[in-house]
Amino acid sequence: MSRKIYPNSVAALDGLLRDDMTLMVGGFGLCGVPQNLVLALRNSGVTGLTCISNNAGVDGAGLGLLLESRQIDKMIASYVGENKLFEKQYLDGTIEVELNPQGTMAERMRAGGAGIAAFFTPTGYGTPLTEGKEARQFDGRWHVLETALHSDVSLVKAWKGDAEGNLIYRMTARNFNPPMAEAGRVTVAEVEEIVPVGAIDPHMVHTPGIYVDRVVVGEDQEKTIERRKTREG
Repeated sequence: MSRKIYPNSVAALDGLLRDDMTLMVGGFGLCGVPQNLVLALRNSGVTGLTCISNNAGVDGAGLGLLLESRQIDKMIASYVGENKLFEKQYLDGTIEVELNPQGTMAERMRAGGAGIAAFFTPTGYGTPLTEGKEARQFDGRWHVLETALHSDVSLVKAWKGDAEGNLIYRMTARNFNPPMAEAGRVTVAEVEEIVPVGAIDPHMVHTPGIYVDRVVVGEDQEKTIERRKTREG
């Protein structure tokens, strides 16, 4: 077995977790969320976490599990409108929140993976989201300084991976997972299938294995539906 392949989610996180660490957790809504790794993270009992994710999951799924167990102290996120518990904890002052415009957060992650310390962007200038941040004019337009994002551990979800950690994401799951994989000091990938090395066309690789330290096939492959919509036949 490859040194990167682990038998289950608990083993894939063994030795990586500690209190007060920073985690990136992939997903766009509930699409592309490493649900099995999140469950193993919850069961580990670590606390004081700073979680960087597009959203805070929903009640009972995704990062919502960690909110229920009060393991998250701070969320760095873009969209948090689907979780009533998150709203309550924020209003109660039991969780710290740093909101980012969605594109800015994606670029902060990309910068972290590329070794870029900070960058200027016009997005958010003059709004409460950028109060107190350094601002400069470029070509007559005001920009604000945004710093890169890194994590101690990044948990990502891919469709397919191989023994070297090369990953392919499927459709919407490609949102946020690739830059998170690059910005993590250690990256653990939950996949639906592990294929032999060479089975993935190099031109189709979304995340090269150089960025991935551990790979595990998720135990429970059932996909949680965020909003189920049906219509009569």
